[in-house]
Amino acid sequence: MPNIDNIKKYKNIHMIGIGGISMSGIAEILLNWGFNITGSDCSNSETVETLTKKGIKVTIGHNSEDVKNSDIVVYSAAIKQDDPEMVIAKENNIPTIERADFLGELTKCYKDTICISGTHGKTTTTSMVSLCFVEAMKDPSVQVGAYLKQLDGNYRVGNSEHFIIEACEYVESFLKFFPKAEIILNIDNDHLDYFKTFENIKNAFVKYVKLLPDDGLLILNGDDNNCLDLSQYASSKVVTYGITNKNTNFFAVNIVFDNDGFAEFDVYHNDEFFERIKLSVPGMHNVLNALACVALCNEYGIDKKSIKNALVKFTGAHRRFEFKGKINGIASVYDDYGHHPTEIIATAKSLMNKKYNKSWVIFQPHTYSRTKSLLNDFAKALLNFDNIIVLDIYAARETNTYGISSKDLVDKINSLGKTALYIPDFDECVKYIKDSVKENDIVMTLGAGTVTNIGTMLIK
Repeated sequence: MPNIDNIKKYKNIHMIGIGGISMSGIAEILLNWGFNITGSDCSNSETVETLTKKGIKVTIGHNSEDVKNSDIVVYSAAIKQDDPEMVIAKENNIPTIERADFLGELTKCYKDTICISGTHGKTTTTSMVSLCFVEAMKDPSVQVGAYLKQLDGNYRVGNSEHFIIEACEYVESFLKFFPKAEIILNIDNDHLDYFKTFENIKNAFVKYVKLLPDDGLLILNGDDNNCLDLSQYASSKVVTYGITNKNTNFFAVNIVFDNDGFAEFDVYHNDEFFERIKLSVPGMHNVLNALACVALCNEYGIDKKSIKNALVKFTGAHRRFEFKGKINGIASVYDDYGHHPTEIIATAKSLMNKKYNKSWVIFQPHTYSRTKSLLNDFAKALLNFDNIIVLDIYAARETNTYGISSKDLVDKINSLGKTALYIPDFDECVKYIKDSVKENDIVMTLGAGTVTNIGTMLIK
């Protein structure tokens, strides 16, 4: 059972931005621990409705009077200090804490916090590890960045010492945690609005590795040299995995894909056969994610049967190559959260292992800063699809001070010899796709914003 002594003084907790994927998971964990939870969000959503049904009072709009009755206010990173509820908290001398800092306090409640991090693949790998622990009856608590069917949500409240969390590097949030084990999947150019340079990103991961205790565990992707470099900063045990690098502790060979793009492969541990693994999620990148999961689970004494069973049962987290349905019974629609060129390439490669006629991508760039800094890489990545449609940039936390638009991306793609279309209106986009797709085409909605809504519109 987690030891909540460090937070039990906060009986009444108010959460600003409670509808966010991480905030909502924290809210439900706290509710299960017996805390009185209230919250607010800028708009209603399926997540908000779920929280309400479970007994959490949620106010739409940031004007909740519940702030005055709280012992502490937890706020998401998007909330500014002049937010009306933050002002109320300050006027009433109520302490406030940012979400990542509070999640760090939750990690203190557990003897064994397992953090899964990296630029790409965090949600999927966190899901894989969590399901292996559940399969092995380890009874973990879980905080993951997407809805997971097997958990019926994005969290799980367990009674063991294990807390498995997705640890994001943005604004160095993962430095707020207290890990016993870390998986680092990869290190790539991203979040340059905050980090500015790739060197700063690497330095953040160095600091992250140094958080591990001497008796901790570090799992590193041996195919990623930036990950391997981190081993020199670790005082804990280091275990590596890979596909191209056979000098790793865990590696995969004899990889084959079925008609759905799902891999089956042999895992070797220190040159000895470990187990043959079958996945139910597509793509070579998921072979790497599964290897990371296998490496960690083996160190935790999870039996091979539990690992094998959990991985074949895992059909993907919400918005990770998620099958949505069919357009008029002829073309398949998938939805994916990928919003970085590396993720787009991985998604496109996953498609190549499937049987289809033509591929369509409807891409919504995420943030002006990322679009501008990685414009050329985005254009080249999208060339992997047969037909390309680009929506307006999803601003998220930014204003457009960068002088960039989706038309710039379309122009760049067209200059590389492939025709891309700029269609900002969702209804117009849906009509164009429905009028254009043929038998056995695949349509992929891609991005971290509202593009997911188009998938739903297409299959109606």
